[in-house]
This record gives sequence, C-alpha cells and structure tokens, in this order.
Amino acid sequence: MTTIPATEAKRITNRLRRAQGQLAAVLSMIEEGRDCRDIVTQLSAASSAIDRAGFAIIASAMKECLRDDTGSDSDVEVADLEKLFLSLS
Repeated sequence: MTTIPATEAKRITNRLRRAQGQLAAVLSMIEEGRDCRDIVTQLSAASSAIDRAGFAIIASAMKECLRDDTGSDSDVEVADLEKLFLSLS
C-alpha cells in the first residue's frame, strides 16, 4: 500500500478541509437564494481545491506508486499514469 508523506498529507488535508468549507458555503448560498454568479464562483473555487488536492496526491506519491512491494521499480505504463491524471479532469 502506498502512503502519502506526512508533510504532504497535512497540506492536502488542509486543502480538502478548505474545499469542504467552500462546499458548505455553496449549500448555504443556495438555501439563502443568493445570486447564481456568486454560487458558481464559490463552486468553482471548491472544484479547483479538490482538483489541486488530487494532483498533489498523485505528485507526492508518484515515486511510491511506481514501486512494487519489494521496493523495486514496476513496469507502469505511461497510459496508466495518463489515466490517473485524466481521472481528475
């Protein structure tokens, strides 16, 4: 199993907590009947934060993801890596 280094995990967790707060704000804004432009702006910020967290996870753990359980490099195909990145788009 691949784990995220502790320093990166803290940074990613903070980013996701921020996104969680932004999503809560979006829900409140909808319930309050706020202007749709403001809602979309907030929703875009949440989406961006989630995307950036996903990219940070991939970037910080890429080296570990490319290793097998014995610690040697595995034969990961470029197509597989592309699929990981594209899954976030």
